[in-house]
Amino acid sequence: METNQNPTPVTSFFQSNTARLIMIGLLTLILLIPLELVKSLITERAQRQSDVINEINSKWGEEVFFYGPILKVPYTTYTKTEVYDKTTGATVTQKTAEQNYAYFFPEELKSTSDVKTETKKRANYESVVFQAQMDFTGKYVKPDFSSKNIPDEDIQWDKTTILVKTSNQSSIKDGAFINIGTDKFVFEPVYDMSKTEFDVVSYDRRNFPKRTKVSTLETPFIDFKNYFEDSDFNFSFKYDGSSKISIVPIGKTTQATMKSDWKDPKFDGTFLPTHNVTDNGFTANWKVLHINRPFSQQSFGVLPNISEYAFNVDFIIPVDQYQQNERASKYGFLTIGLTFLIFFLIQTSSKIKIHIFQYTMIGLALIMFYTLLISITEHSSFLKAYLIAGISVIMLISLYSVSILKNKKIPLFIGLSLVALYGFIFVIIQLENYALLAGSIGLFLILAIVMFVSRKIDWNKN
Repeated sequence: METNQNPTPVTSFFQSNTARLIMIGLLTLILLIPLELVKSLITERAQRQSDVINEINSKWGEEVFFYGPILKVPYTTYTKTEVYDKTTGATVTQKTAEQNYAYFFPEELKSTSDVKTETKKRANYESVVFQAQMDFTGKYVKPDFSSKNIPDEDIQWDKTTILVKTSNQSSIKDGAFINIGTDKFVFEPVYDMSKTEFDVVSYDRRNFPKRTKVSTLETPFIDFKNYFEDSDFNFSFKYDGSSKISIVPIGKTTQATMKSDWKDPKFDGTFLPTHNVTDNGFTANWKVLHINRPFSQQSFGVLPNISEYAFNVDFIIPVDQYQQNERASKYGFLTIGLTFLIFFLIQTSSKIKIHIFQYTMIGLALIMFYTLLISITEHSSFLKAYLIAGISVIMLISLYSVSILKNKKIPLFIGLSLVALYGFIFVIIQLENYALLAGSIGLFLILAIVMFVSRKIDWNKN
């Protein structure tokens, strides 16, 4: 007796949905290698931008750091040592003199700065430079040596000097003298490297370090006894500078005002100002009292490095194209993964077969988006570059999908999905405070849509 039964077809594991899913997952991980190369390219171009900006700034004038004016008063201390005298057989006390220095900060310090900015360009890069007119007034009180028990006869008042420590010395255009009382004293550069020299280290928005050399300017000897009753001073400096202005508030009461035509300042440092920023520029005001700072009005022996307590104004270009490109590339894994997921769900819910080679071509097209984005951004705005790169890649994948899927409706759906995905990523890039919230909500909605679409798929079928 014959039995007519249709044999159940034997399915190879490599033709199963599980195998396809594993291969797509492995392909996604492999595509992270060229994606990392793109990220390295972005970092390299950003470093190149930083180098070019530093070169522009070095020729015009670098960032301005100002610490002063500081009263430097020499005094003598004595060290007693006991020495055995072989001739007399007695112990003799010898007294050795040693010269030291005391540093005193002003009782009052007022600063008024007027900053005119200009944008310098080279190739695809640009930097903000400025001319700063900085005027200072203030007064000293008679230095007090009582805490060290130094008698007046050991204080060398006639060898007192006033010094300032500043960066960008080569770009000082005017000033370099101080009026104290009715007398005028010229600042001279001090070239010998003493133990009080230091550098100021700062970081740009991409956390690239920059070391700024601080120089010393010092007056000739002043007999400060003549100014105990009238120690008011005033002086001015005019700088060609770039990027940043930093002032250390060393007055017992420090008041500073700054105005500029730059409309995108960044106020930083230990003390923040009250400020008003408009399209025509900004004005900022600081008031710092001695009780607001962790250092005193005098120092004996060594002038302290208190640059970390400066208040700063950064003259920055707010739109950093490489920073935006870097943020976009961080979502590359998400873009590749979700695009592959769309194709996989279409393949699984239909009889259409998509080869792993075709997945590879689609993945490489997605990575090309980032190389197009960074190259076009260097010659245009980020928005235009994003639109051009996004439209190009979406059209490429959509047209490629027509030949793969032999259909026009499904590629249209794929194209619209990519438009929504790239639009979603662009919104996240533009957000700052709400980027995490918007991204989390968006990913939750995407997950919900995928779960809804895939709920009726029979995963036991091929």
